[in-house]
Amino acid sequence: MHQSDELVLLPATELRRLLGKGELSPVDVVEAGLAQIEKYNCAINAVCTVSERALDEARLAEQKAARGEGLGLLHGLPVGIKDVTPTAGLRTTYGSTLYAEHIPAEDALIVQRLKEAGAIIIGKTNTPEFAAGGNTFNDVFGPTRNPWNPGLSAGGSTGGGAAALATGMIALAEGTDLGGSLRIPASFCGVVGLRPSPGLVPTYPNEYAWDNLNVTGCMARTAEDIALMLQAVSGPSPLSPLSQPMAGRDFVNTVQAGTARGIRLAYCADIAGIGIDEEIELTCRKAAFDMRKVGASVEEIELDLSFGRKSFLDIRGFWMVAQHYSRLDKLNQFGSNLKGNIEAGLKVTMKDLANAERARTKIWQTFHDFFQNYDHLLTPCMAVSPFPVEHHYPETIAGKKMKTYVDWFASTFLLSLTGLPVSSVPCGLTKGKLPVGLQIVGRPMGEESVLALSKQIQDANPIGLPSLKKLNGSKSIS
Repeated sequence: MHQSDELVLLPATELRRLLGKGELSPVDVVEAGLAQIEKYNCAINAVCTVSERALDEARLAEQKAARGEGLGLLHGLPVGIKDVTPTAGLRTTYGSTLYAEHIPAEDALIVQRLKEAGAIIIGKTNTPEFAAGGNTFNDVFGPTRNPWNPGLSAGGSTGGGAAALATGMIALAEGTDLGGSLRIPASFCGVVGLRPSPGLVPTYPNEYAWDNLNVTGCMARTAEDIALMLQAVSGPSPLSPLSQPMAGRDFVNTVQAGTARGIRLAYCADIAGIGIDEEIELTCRKAAFDMRKVGASVEEIELDLSFGRKSFLDIRGFWMVAQHYSRLDKLNQFGSNLKGNIEAGLKVTMKDLANAERARTKIWQTFHDFFQNYDHLLTPCMAVSPFPVEHHYPETIAGKKMKTYVDWFASTFLLSLTGLPVSSVPCGLTKGKLPVGLQIVGRPMGEESVLALSKQIQDANPIGLPSLKKLNGSKSIS
């Protein structure tokens, strides 16, 4: 039998294999995850609410296996649910003091699908208020810290999920991504995050049902783990008007098959025109061009998407108002970050929105032309390394002062405008032993190829997981 620390850090695919063979029980795995939370959560504040039902549900799953019943794709795997995603009977605060004791009556659709696939919901993971921002902190639970260095940010807004994965508290993480919320923390914490195409994983409940900018998605320790989770939660639903066909799509086997020789890759160091830390760029460049060793063609290109920066902010502003329209009368009760975002959205004009959508169309057309010559774009996920957790954002990038407080993650939010599948995969460590993430952009509805390439790059550039010794015994710092 595996020791607790070793057990919970196994890939979800390996845990599921052992569970399926009966070499592990769901109770073993959930108890190990809860033990990690007990030991390390006080130091990093990743899981903000632990489910009191997790062990009971694990026992039920164990009994189901003992009876010889069919086991779900995610049988016995502990999952963390972002604290903006409703969970029936389990506190969901949205990181907001207005909802500090809110307990939903209904599971979100993705939670329903996770449970149907046999996953065990172990708890809720920390997020900024209503997932607004690239650093995870709020007035209910405080900040989430980076498990590689607790003095630094874990990124956001799915920062709790990324930190929980890196420390073995959970096997899989559910999250959302508007401007990079699955990719930023994946990069900062050394795990894999996938922003899927809009509609692949339907979002319900949703006050803005036609939202094609914010998506629900997956984060895990490996690309294969994401493929496993994605297989369980994807597919159309009558609850959502946005959907994608799933007939014949097999994420798991496609990812295991790997990428085809001769795949055409393009690398761009800075799609946003904001600058980038030299060490990060060199790490990403090496990982990209090393793909030549396995038969890929890799070419460096110039790709300037900086014209879309204001466009994203304007569309995001509209999104903020649409999502919070029913709460606009409570504007002054929100934290300053969310309040400021909504107020900025209220200032966006119809002319601003029209111009933003024109820019978004131009970006789509740019990628249409790009895919005539290449299969994937590779580009650094973050322009900076994790910064001090007390700072809401870094003030400079490569020594230059930012024009806006969100410029530091323009490399992720510009790609959100495309509607294309994008992953962040760890591709190396800085001299300071901090993870570096590489973004992989795929064709429309090309999640399989994105994940297959993610697996290949992750396998070629293993970084391991953070040492947990420095976290053990730490006092609460939230």
